[in-house]
Amino acid sequence: MISLPLFISGTEIAFIIFIVIMVFGADKVPEIARGLGKGMRTLKDATNDIKTEITKTAEKQGIDMDLTKDIKEQIDKAKKDIDDFTGPIKRQL
Repeated sequence: MISLPLFISGTEIAFIIFIVIMVFGADKVPEIARGLGKGMRTLKDATNDIKTEITKTAEKQGIDMDLTKDIKEQIDKAKKDIDDFTGPIKRQL
């Protein structure tokens, strides 16, 4: 699933599709879409290959790839400690 970080409404998407059809013609749109799909698939495969290679290299070098997990655990622990400390204060307010 592709999620666009842009805030594009349905009307704007319809307008873009209309412009594409006007510029390229209705018979070329499926060919363009196929080409874009193949390009996106190639990019996704390349990205996955790079991630896999980085993970394999890190494992060979003994680098811990769960660093973010450890950081998240520490942050959650700090939040819990703050909540425990401020709990009585919050109740009094």
